Amino acid sequence: MNRLQKWVYGNWSVPVVSGVLIIISFAIQWLGGGGANVIVGPQWWLDAGAHATHASAAFTLGDVFMLAGAVVAGYRIAVKAVRALIARIIGIDLLVSVAAIGAVIIGNFWEAAAVTFLFAIGHALEAATLNKTRSALAELVAVAPDSAIVMREGEQQEIPAGQVRMGEIVLVKNGAKVPVDGQVVSGTGALDEASITGESIPVEKTKGSQVFAGTVSRGGFLQVLATGIGADTTLARIIHRVEEAQDAKARTQAFIDRFSRWYTPAVMVLALVAGLISGDVVLALTLLVIGCPGALVISIPVAIVAGIGRAARNGILIKGGEFLETSAKISAVAVDKTGTLTEGRPRLTDVVVLDPALERTEVLHWAAAAEAGSEHPLARPILETAHAEGVGPQGLPGTVTPVPGKGIVSEVDGRLVLIGNPSLLEQYGVPESAVAGATRTAQDLAADGKTPMIVAVDQTVIGVVAVADQVRQDAPEMVARLHRSGVEKVVMLTGDTRLVAEAIGKATGIDEIHASLLPEDKLDAVTQLQRQGHTIAMVGDGVNDAPALATANIGVAMGAAGSAVAVETADIALMGDNLLKLPEAIGLAKRTVSVMRQNIAIALITVVLLLAGVFAGGVTMSIGMLVHEASVLVVIANAMRLLRNTRGSTAMPKSERTTPQAVEQVSA
Repeated sequence: MNRLQKWVYGNWSVPVVSGVLIIISFAIQWLGGGGANVIVGPQWWLDAGAHATHASAAFTLGDVFMLAGAVVAGYRIAVKAVRALIARIIGIDLLVSVAAIGAVIIGNFWEAAAVTFLFAIGHALEAATLNKTRSALAELVAVAPDSAIVMREGEQQEIPAGQVRMGEIVLVKNGAKVPVDGQVVSGTGALDEASITGESIPVEKTKGSQVFAGTVSRGGFLQVLATGIGADTTLARIIHRVEEAQDAKARTQAFIDRFSRWYTPAVMVLALVAGLISGDVVLALTLLVIGCPGALVISIPVAIVAGIGRAARNGILIKGGEFLETSAKISAVAVDKTGTLTEGRPRLTDVVVLDPALERTEVLHWAAAAEAGSEHPLARPILETAHAEGVGPQGLPGTVTPVPGKGIVSEVDGRLVLIGNPSLLEQYGVPESAVAGATRTAQDLAADGKTPMIVAVDQTVIGVVAVADQVRQDAPEMVARLHRSGVEKVVMLTGDTRLVAEAIGKATGIDEIHASLLPEDKLDAVTQLQRQGHTIAMVGDGVNDAPALATANIGVAMGAAGSAVAVETADIALMGDNLLKLPEAIGLAKRTVSVMRQNIAIALITVVLLLAGVFAGGVTMSIGMLVHEASVLVVIANAMRLLRNTRGSTAMPKSERTTPQAVEQVSA
């Protein structure tokens, strides 16, 4: 669609043409004293209303242009009103249509033209501003790559990004956009991932690193194995989620919609009654125009679109208006420890030998052999250290039996190996005296913030190994900002021991700690907080935290970039691995709800004042519509404040912002 077609079929052509016709009408009346008399029947109409008060009741050329201006501006309004009536909806367009037609019938052509012209102007400005608030979506579309360089038949070929095949090698050169989700198989470089995570600092990529479509190379050369193409890329899923979220209604918006269905017929009845009692048709028609709830109807969706758009720019995906509104009420936040408050990359810190007959390397070997078949995240640092020291297992254990909340039981070379907490050893009959000694050692390690695991072979305790996960540098700041944003309580829910949890809690400023929890225990803890009257957000990895995430009022997934499940299922998905985005999301939700309430107040106060002005005298149809449309623009402008960055937020850098061409592509 070219620019001329966009203008003709767009929002601005109607008010511009109508405005020109109105100006011509005024010019004719000013230059020609009303213009040449052009008589058109029927005579009863010509003599009605304002024309009947003049000596000459003729229908002038100026009236023709004024009426034409009203028809041009009001045609679409009337069509929408008829379509709404067919669907059994009495809306704002019907109020304006009835008022304009009534004004024409009584000969008040200026009022008819003014009302329809101002309403058309309001619609055009409203649409333009809503497009502005949806700019986050335009920015996401703008960063989508158009082309890709792939290796085919040993040669570099440039093809459209949508034609890349799964498993192909894609070349990413300096300054180019990554066209696919994939894994680096060769080369090094730095990628700007602001379009996905909201972080503007380029991230170093080497062999094995994950990359996302839409990110931009800021240096280096990468060969990427395509693992996600087209609609299966993280960027495509984000665009889809933002589209859905901006169209989703909040509870307040649904209430306003129901209110409008009753309010509009009530205004029509009020106008009819006022007209019958007073005998003043103009009063009745003016009430129809004044009572338009346009600002009220637009007050909620424009704030939701702006709030969700601002969040998307900063790498925060909010599922919809309902979840945005609920997030503003969050009074308690529950967080998992591993991978949330800590980096999620534990390392082996201690190997304590408790059997005098064994060496340190032997204890490490048995621990690694038992963990070789385990999927637990704490197994990896034990195995990595064992292999680095040359004592790693050569094969897999015969059987591996995880015991939830306690540890694992493995059969290694015909011997039973236990690795876990004291409860596991007691369950499998290890002598109480041996368990007591190991427990004291484990407690000393746990007091230092480490996670101890007791190792026993064939009922004999041989040692304790301990791993530690580093507390994230921004974890204490996250807790402090949550408190500043109005969150009363930050709670840690972890399956780790209490001593370890308390050490982490002390370092981060956590208010309440629940340790040694099974998945169902985390669910119970969330339920208990809800019983206390809290609106709770649960932050977790979506695996062992799944029951608690589902039960919480708001489920939050961290580091969701590349995770289709997280993007689709979480109420809020933090695309980056930045803890500070959580308080940012809650703060934005509170600001959005505040703007929604302000907008509702502005809309209602405007209607009340205009109605009072009509009954008191002095407010005409055209003045009323002008004030009405001004209130709509005030409401929209108020919501647009949400698009501005606030202190502490992370926005997409200017180099990646939407270009005019990109906006045209979206609107087309």
